[in-house]
Amino acid sequence: MRDWTMKRLGFCVVFGMATVASAAQWVKSPEPGWPQFRGPCRNGVSPETGLLQSWPEGGPKVLWTATNLGAGYSSPIIVGQTVYLTGDVGDELHIFALDLQGRLVWKATNGASWKNPYPGARASCTYSEGQIYHLNGHGRVACFDARDGRPIWAREVVRDFESRVPTWGMAECLLVAGPRVIVTPGGRKASMAALDKRTGDTAWQSEPLPLTNSGEGGRDRIEGPAYASPILIEVNGRQQIVGVTARHFFGVNAETGEREWQFEMPTRYEVIASSPVLCGNGVFVTAPDGGGGRWLEWVPEGGRVGVKPRWTTTLDTCHGGVVEVDGFLYGSWYRDFNGWGAVDLRDGSVPYRDKELVMGSVLHADRRLYVLSQSGTMALVKPNPGRWEIVSRFEFARERRNDVWAHPVILDGRLYLRHQAKLVCFDIRDPQRRDKSRRRAKQGRVSRLKY
Repeated sequence: MRDWTMKRLGFCVVFGMATVASAAQWVKSPEPGWPQFRGPCRNGVSPETGLLQSWPEGGPKVLWTATNLGAGYSSPIIVGQTVYLTGDVGDELHIFALDLQGRLVWKATNGASWKNPYPGARASCTYSEGQIYHLNGHGRVACFDARDGRPIWAREVVRDFESRVPTWGMAECLLVAGPRVIVTPGGRKASMAALDKRTGDTAWQSEPLPLTNSGEGGRDRIEGPAYASPILIEVNGRQQIVGVTARHFFGVNAETGEREWQFEMPTRYEVIASSPVLCGNGVFVTAPDGGGGRWLEWVPEGGRVGVKPRWTTTLDTCHGGVVEVDGFLYGSWYRDFNGWGAVDLRDGSVPYRDKELVMGSVLHADRRLYVLSQSGTMALVKPNPGRWEIVSRFEFARERRNDVWAHPVILDGRLYLRHQAKLVCFDIRDPQRRDKSRRRAKQGRVSRLKY
């Protein structure tokens, strides 16, 4: 077993006379299904099994296609019998609720649509205890009844926390942590804030990050918001939110909002658009035009858990996400390569890179990577630290606009892919594998009865 895997299972790392318990883990949403961006743990990993290990020519069977869902790049979430998706229609941002056959159940509005640059809805919805939460491109946080779309409350976080809308619009997928909704306005009043999920009132607000010199005539300005979404983890038995602003990754106490660490990662255009990834005894962060990715290891800092950069890699993922599988990170490069590959978590080395597919989004489920390139090719890839191994592929979006940016979603043997106003649901179940699993389970029950 790899050393980093052993650390995750609860061993301690020694730094001089101090120790840091390394039982760090993702905090899973208590909600069923796929209730938030990148899945139950926000790590781009689906727990599904019994899925096809290869696809027929032309791709898996299409179950249904929903259209007229507005312009957008957000991914669907799915809870119970309902799929929730956002899209811009005219001057409004719409939230669509569909049944599992792709039929419209209800729709609601969360403020204005995003016109330019790159028109379309940004953030995915988040579900918690019968309510839907969403942040539009202009900084409006809204809560809706998940049953019928009835609006419950709304906040203008750019105004309330004296923030600004970044160049490409607010794109954060809101995080629910217990009784609170977490948003990262990156404002003069708060870098991150927690809102009571029932009322929208401010529960806590973390201290603004220090003002930094913008390089524009020496004028200082606030540390603005990023385009990435925070994650919820547990370190040393305490929940921590790892968040992102325009130039920083940071960790705050999930109960109080008190900042425990920060790590500056400036980029040429202030674009950090990929969520952090908990892996080993630390967290991996990456961004384009910022010197690649870094692995930040947990270290003791006066009773808190801070971070220290241990290695750097060339992986400079933009917005397609990174997944960790068996000690390797898989994702796509951006500026200097625009292809795919692997990174060894032990030292950040890159065993290979491959340009067969252009950059895109990635999800892991049942021993396969689901890779959706921005050019519209959907590929099934076997995680292999030695080479890029495409098992199957098909053309999902034939328009070739290089804007297929929504992340894939997998739930209950179904694969959901979105391109602009179209959402397609595919059947990726493997009947033979499921039948074998049922037979093994039945045999096990019979054996236990004999004893």
